[in-house]
Amino acid sequence: MVTQIPSYKIGALVPLTRPGWAEAGHHLLAGLELAVGAVNEADGAAGRPLELVVRDTAADPQRAADAVDELAGLGVVALAGEFHSVVARSVAARADALGLPFLCSSAVLDALTDRPTDYVARLAPAQSHGWRIYADFLLGAGHRRIAVAAEPSVYWASGTRILRDHLAPRGGDLVELDLRALTPSAVCDALVDRRATALVLLAGHPDPAVSLVESVRRDPRLAELLIGAPAGQPELASWLTRLGKGGAAVPFLRYLPERLGPQGARVETALRERLGEAPSFVAFEGYDTITVLTEVLRSHGTDRARIAASWPHITAEGTRGPIRFSRAPGIGVWQWTWPPVQVVDRDPADPDRFRVLHAG
Repeated sequence: MVTQIPSYKIGALVPLTRPGWAEAGHHLLAGLELAVGAVNEADGAAGRPLELVVRDTAADPQRAADAVDELAGLGVVALAGEFHSVVARSVAARADALGLPFLCSSAVLDALTDRPTDYVARLAPAQSHGWRIYADFLLGAGHRRIAVAAEPSVYWASGTRILRDHLAPRGGDLVELDLRALTPSAVCDALVDRRATALVLLAGHPDPAVSLVESVRRDPRLAELLIGAPAGQPELASWLTRLGKGGAAVPFLRYLPERLGPQGARVETALRERLGEAPSFVAFEGYDTITVLTEVLRSHGTDRARIAASWPHITAEGTRGPIRFSRAPGIGVWQWTWPPVQVVDRDPADPDRFRVLHAG
């Protein structure tokens, strides 16, 4: 009789259905699953296989918090994943309350927790870090009168504040346009009236972001206007499917190095095969999450308190460089400081190709 070796269970929280950004969620899950497969093919973590227990958050904070309770009851050793910042905040708060380690893959909101905690660590750069780099790109490209078209949310409001605080002392003027009150046509009129040279979209995908891009591209008064989307909407294939060449030349933030090393290149090939399309940086974040957790389990075991104490002592070779955690000023969780940050866009001559416009 063959005795089955018990697995280490990892709870994976990802948005797989609307209103969540399901496409990003599927990329994140692909990275998580690919890395688990690679670890298990190499005899697992400390001789035991990894097992993902996946729950769909659907961008719902309460649903995510309930999933944390369920996964804790199922005996997971740690939580991984999540893309939406507001949902990740809910997960982090509940994980901290339960003493359950959570390695956040993709959410960037600075205030991921209301208080400092050892139970939460994060791979994605804090929003204040990445979005300041984006603001520097706008200034370097000559833009001083910048409009922000935003939907109401903690995440978008935080992004607006970061941009304004960074731009104002450097001669930049930020104009806020409330998408609750303005149609896409009215946004175009406001851009003309305010003499904006750049529009930053802080809005959901596909709508209203796609509708706004279509309206601006059709308006001859705005032919020279730069459209930007720092949250990364243009990276995923559905952006190009919906907008075609109109979706090119929209700069966004991407957390990849200019060139992947040998490990990153191997993972990219495997992710492309799994997804049937080019992997986004979110897929690499998923893969790196499992890489880190595997190193934690191998070196510190499964005790939740020991895992929480391990973050500052871990070094893992990720797909995008060596990963180490530290305490960043103003950030209440253990933070990789910092993953590579780029501003990129889709090349108008070949929208399937990305151009690196600026690196931070």
